[in-house]
Amino acid sequence: MSTHINSLLCLGDSYTIGESIPLQASYPYQTIQLLRKAGLHFHAPEIIAQTGWTSFELADHLINWKLNESYDYVCLLIGVNNQYRGLPITDFAGDFEFLLKKAIHLANKKSNHVLVLSIPDWTVTPFAEKQHKTGLGKEIDAYNELCKMISEKYHTHFIDVTMDSRKAAKDLSQLAADHLHYSAKTYAQWAKKIFEILKK
Repeated sequence: MSTHINSLLCLGDSYTIGESIPLQASYPYQTIQLLRKAGLHFHAPEIIAQTGWTSFELADHLINWKLNESYDYVCLLIGVNNQYRGLPITDFAGDFEFLLKKAIHLANKKSNHVLVLSIPDWTVTPFAEKQHKTGLGKEIDAYNELCKMISEKYHTHFIDVTMDSRKAAKDLSQLAADHLHYSAKTYAQWAKKIFEILKK
């Protein structure tokens, strides 16, 4: 009797690929490591993400990219580049709803197999200080309220990693060497939250 090996698709941007750290230290890979240690059978994660992608660019890529017909679980983390570029949040709302519906479709139409991660608050990082970007945390909060509301509408999981990301204001070990993206230590916290949901 063959054992089913689960699949995990992770959609996003620089946070999903683990910009500035080894790929194995990214949250998708750390999540798989935790699942395997718990005796669960999982393939390596499939990652569709690129540094700098907005919600529109991710959506455009998904429309034109050949994916598997379905995955056991799908993670989605997107929106920081919309906020960073000052794009209209109303446009993001439409994109995000499209992406979430696409994620549910890819997760065998099981909404409880889709996990949305909140957008981290990059505005507390030294990189933001150099750019004189302060007080934008409220914009991140507005984006996350929208993500949470749409996630609840479609009955998917919503995981808050924003509060974790704000610890970087006082703890540089949470950040990668570029002082903008996150370290393996921070992604380990995110991976644990995803693992807790998936193991159930």
